[in-house]
Amino acid sequence: MQILKKTTFAAAGLLLVLFSAPLSLQAQEGDTYRHLKLFGEVFERVRADFVEEVSDEELIEAAIRGMLTDLDPHSGYLDPDSFKEMRTQTRGEFGGLGIEVTMENGVVKVVSPIDDTPAFRAGVQAGDLITHIDSEPVMGLTLSEAVDLMRGPVDSTITVTIRRGEEEPFDLEIIRDIIRVQSVRHRTEGNIGYLRITSFTEQTTPGLEEAIAEIEEELGDDLEGFVLDLRNNPGGLLDEAISVTDLFLDRGEIVSTRGRHEEDSQRWNATSGDRTSELPIIVLINGGSASASEIVAGALQDHRRAIVMGTPSFGKGSVQTVIPLGAEGAMRLTTARYYTPSGRSIQAKGIEPDIHVEQATVTTAEQQRQRREADLRRHLEGKGEIEREGDVIELIDPPEEAPEGAEDPADSEDGEGEETPQATDPDGPQEDAETDYQLARALDLLRGLALFSGRTVN
Repeated sequence: MQILKKTTFAAAGLLLVLFSAPLSLQAQEGDTYRHLKLFGEVFERVRADFVEEVSDEELIEAAIRGMLTDLDPHSGYLDPDSFKEMRTQTRGEFGGLGIEVTMENGVVKVVSPIDDTPAFRAGVQAGDLITHIDSEPVMGLTLSEAVDLMRGPVDSTITVTIRRGEEEPFDLEIIRDIIRVQSVRHRTEGNIGYLRITSFTEQTTPGLEEAIAEIEEELGDDLEGFVLDLRNNPGGLLDEAISVTDLFLDRGEIVSTRGRHEEDSQRWNATSGDRTSELPIIVLINGGSASASEIVAGALQDHRRAIVMGTPSFGKGSVQTVIPLGAEGAMRLTTARYYTPSGRSIQAKGIEPDIHVEQATVTTAEQQRQRREADLRRHLEGKGEIEREGDVIELIDPPEEAPEGAEDPADSEDGEGEETPQATDPDGPQEDAETDYQLARALDLLRGLALFSGRTVN
């Protein structure tokens, strides 16, 4: 009997707690049930009266897609096939056109094409707007639906209509292919190591370490610094962005994420050791540099470990968590925002370069040869240079006189000789650097830094 009394008292206490819950919470729960009832009514009406029969599975999946895609451009539902393809992409091999896309004003916007993919070879550029896919308007489709239209069998042809800036819309034919992403490429430009990261996959960090080692082996002590090219890099795995940044930092925070709840906030710090021996670094970015590439650029910029050059980055500073849903695929949900070590939010702002350099085509202007001291009549001849070695001053012999018969520019009638062509440095930038204005400026800056620090520059 005593036990019964205690139980009754406990139950009464529980009811008291329930009924004393805040009125605002009760109102919230009431609204939730009311909206769920509304959803149920719509579901039943569509199920019963839509002009064509639709399965319950299709309706539920469409409702989930709508709920997620309406939140922001990066949340969404992944059916089993899409979930499998996403996991394949992060391993660095997948099928498709080779572009990272988002939705903007109802059409598909290209964040960036991936190097050496069908879209890249066809001429798709970052910032392009895809308005039609095989003559079907994109307007009114979700991003997932548009992506589904762009998928297809390998070697099949797709025609996309592109609007680029103020140009008239035009069509591009692209042949679908298996996309094998080589996420890291490298070469040497004179005494400078060039590192290009196209995306952040599971292969990126080991590929970058291997590239650095090969450059060091090739140049040895002549290595002056590195250009890290993150242009048109759409991002990828957060862990890879952190480990790549860690290769260039000896200490300090790399990135932090802050979500809706304080306990969900995280920080990642660099481990001891700079893989590049603190050699100067230039990071190249542009409007196609997004997400993980912005994390790398922002961290190296905040720690003053690198000079960031180019144009402002894309500004995707949000974290997507992929949550498996059993055998029914997965949901991709935006759960946090990225912040650089100094506390800057990347979201919708991007990374501002330290030195703003637009991509451009430069041509050499023809100029008349200007008169110099050696062109003046009765100019004094040089007597050699003075070499200082300790306290001893020695006179270096002047260069030998020109052989007889050689033409002196000062002897011409108007005091001006013919202009001789400028010699080409065989060890200078390769063809890519000659046509890539932003890269050429990065190489110039690194050579200037090397000169200023007293290093020998090639």
